[in-house]
Amino acid sequence: MLFSELGLCPELLQAVAEAKYPSPTPVQVAAIPPILRARDVQACAQTGSGKTAAFALPMLQQLARSGRNPEKRQRRDAGRLLTRAAPTERRAREPPAGASDRRVSGLVLVPTRELAMQVADAFRDLGRYLPRPIKVLTVIGGISINPQMMALRGGADIVVGTPGRLLDLADHNAIRLSEVSMLVLDEADRLLDEGFADELTRVLALLPEGRQNLLFSATFPPAVKSLADLLLRDPVHVDVATVATTAPDIQQRSIAVDPERRTQLLRHLLQHHGWERTLVFVATKYATEHVALKLQRLGFAARALHGDLSQGARTQALADFKAGRVRVLLATDVAARGIDVVDLSAVVNFDLPRSTADYVHRIGRTGRAGASGVAVSFVSPATEAHFRLIEKRNRFRLERERVSGF
Repeated sequence: MLFSELGLCPELLQAVAEAKYPSPTPVQVAAIPPILRARDVQACAQTGSGKTAAFALPMLQQLARSGRNPEKRQRRDAGRLLTRAAPTERRAREPPAGASDRRVSGLVLVPTRELAMQVADAFRDLGRYLPRPIKVLTVIGGISINPQMMALRGGADIVVGTPGRLLDLADHNAIRLSEVSMLVLDEADRLLDEGFADELTRVLALLPEGRQNLLFSATFPPAVKSLADLLLRDPVHVDVATVATTAPDIQQRSIAVDPERRTQLLRHLLQHHGWERTLVFVATKYATEHVALKLQRLGFAARALHGDLSQGARTQALADFKAGRVRVLLATDVAARGIDVVDLSAVVNFDLPRSTADYVHRIGRTGRAGASGVAVSFVSPATEAHFRLIEKRNRFRLERERVSGF
């Protein structure tokens, strides 16, 4: 299958070619045509499966062709999803009737700041050759709201953001959501896991009834299934959940280690394999700083990435990592959500993920776009049972390696 067979316009095909996408991924093949037909889509797709382009490409084409006021379809009342948002609250949050210059056509909700910036960049890159410039804005917390309010003057074709900051902007009458024609919930499981359920409820109550809904999630626990059932109208179901897990370009390893020797083992692996860029997952914010400091003292260019850092510090840490100025990035699951680094050599589970599904999210950071990668998990006697559960739930089995001295 070629991108040219999916119904995309020449300008988007040119951008895809320059991005050097070899061929459409399974989720792109399955999702792009129905999205172009204005169908709702429910997609189960793992990290690294190409899901961002799966919704960005057809959204760009729809908005470029229709302008900011595409014809709306008749659909059931999506607002009944969240009865806790009273009609009076909805009216209070709506900008004044004269605020038409602050309208938004496409809205993408994501769980983290880093993912918001990454998705917005993808929209800009893929849409740069369209005949009409597409205005894409990122709205996230952790930074001043004033520049975002200024940027929203004149409206936007696409807004990518986190629910909390979006509500802040609505409170300031800085954004108009009553004309949103396309809504994407990206990583819906994370939106709910990270405590955004109430905020998501309030955002959805501000949206119009007639819109196209696209829901992408790596897992479908009961809360996400309920959301999908109430939000989506006769959706096309796309399921490529096994792509990241079975990717042959990711070498998965598990190493038995005493907990107090993990930093020394990490140092040994970094020296022995010479990985250029290594993403290390740890359980807590404190641990990211603690392990990063130890590695720095051992001579490694290491940096911590966690939610307590300012947005500027997080952005700089990620930029340094992508540019190769930082060799080892120590991150929590929340902070690492949305990280997309070309040629990421290895992922190390210094601490095992609490959720068995998070294992797939983590290892999917490496081995992307045809590149090879390594995913290493440290397993101690205390975590052996949990790793066996991860293996069982994700349908694989690894032999425990033993490295002398650890």
